[in-house]
Amino acid sequence: DVQLQASGGGLVQTGGSLRLSCAASGFSDDDYGVGWFRQAPGKRREGISCIMRRDGKTYYEDWAEGRFTISSDSAKSTVYLDMNALKADDTARYYCVPVWWSYCSSGHGFSSANIVDRYWGQGTQVTVSS
Repeated sequence: DVQLQASGGGLVQTGGSLRLSCAASGFSDDDYGVGWFRQAPGKRREGISCIMRRDGKTYYEDWAEGRFTISSDSAKSTVYLDMNALKADDTARYYCVPVWWSYCSSGHGFSSANIVDRYWGQGTQVTVSS
């Protein structure tokens, strides 16, 4: 069974950087990529970025491109999210989840609505202090 565990969250000052990690296991094929989402208090869950397992192709939501970078280390079965120039609005709980390859590749359908509930896990909290 696919399991993903997000870690690396914490408290960071405005303008700072943080690297989140996602330990992934249980994938039986390359039909899924790994995506990062976040949810701030009182707000809807939103997608950030996704990386394809088969070829490393990446997708970013417009607002995330330039400040956030997704990458993977296949040897460690880990996906990273590097976040720079953090703002108070980036305060949220961050999640990594499996994303169907077509959603991950094009961004069409890259939505929390298309993620099976049981994959959300506990996430990791990022708090940006002003």
